[in-house]
Amino acid sequence: MVNRSAHVSIRCLNVWYGDQHALKDITADIPQRKITVIVGPSGCGKTTLLKSLNRLVELNRQARIDGQVLLDGENIYASSVDVTDVRTRIGLLAQKPFPLPMSIYDNVAYGPRIHGLKRSQMDDLVQSYLRAVELWDEVKDRLKSPATGLSVGQQQRLCLARALAVKPEVLLCDESTSALDPISARAVEQLLVNLKNDYTVVMVTHDLAQARRLADHVIFLWLGEV
Repeated sequence: MVNRSAHVSIRCLNVWYGDQHALKDITADIPQRKITVIVGPSGCGKTTLLKSLNRLVELNRQARIDGQVLLDGENIYASSVDVTDVRTRIGLLAQKPFPLPMSIYDNVAYGPRIHGLKRSQMDDLVQSYLRAVELWDEVKDRLKSPATGLSVGQQQRLCLARALAVKPEVLLCDESTSALDPISARAVEQLLVNLKNDYTVVMVTHDLAQARRLADHVIFLWLGEV
C-alpha cells in the first residue's frame, strides 16, 4: 500500500551486484519537505539505497533491481519513465566536491542551459542560487574565475547551488559533509535545514551525532535490511 503523505515510497526493493544481494526487500516512506537520514554500519547498503532513489545505481553494470520506488505515486523504474527526468527531479550532492572545470558562474548555469533557459534570465538565476547556498557575497566579484580555485567548503556549496539550479523536488546527499572541515560541515548542515522548507532531503551519514542534529525521519539499515 502506498502512503499518500510520502513524497517517495520504496516498496519491496531488492538490489543485487552480481551474486551479492545488497538490498533485501526494502520498504520505507520518505516524507515530503523533511530531512530523512539513512544510517547504519559501513557496507550495509546506505549508498546503494540512496542511489536507487534516482536510478544512479543502474550506472553499475552488475546491478540488478527489483521492486518499486514511487515518486509522487509514479514508479521511477517503469519502462515508460525518462531516466533523465528522474535525475532532474531527484538531484544528488556527492561525498566530495566535484566542480566542473569551468567558471563559478558556468557551474551554476550548466544545468539550466541544457534545459533551454534564456540567456537574459541566467544572471538572476545564478545569483539566486548562489545566495541560496550563502556563497554569493564570497564570489560575486570573481564569477568568471575557475571554480577549482575555491576552498573545499566553497566548492561543496557551489555543487549544491548547481544541483538546486535545475529545480529538483528531492535532494540526495551522500556523506556530503564528510570531506569538509567542521566549520564548513556545519555551514552545509544549516543550509540543508533551511532547504527542507522547499525540498525533500534524503541524506546518508555514518555520523550519529549529525543524524541526531538533522533528522526528522530515520531509516536504519543493517546488512541490507531495514
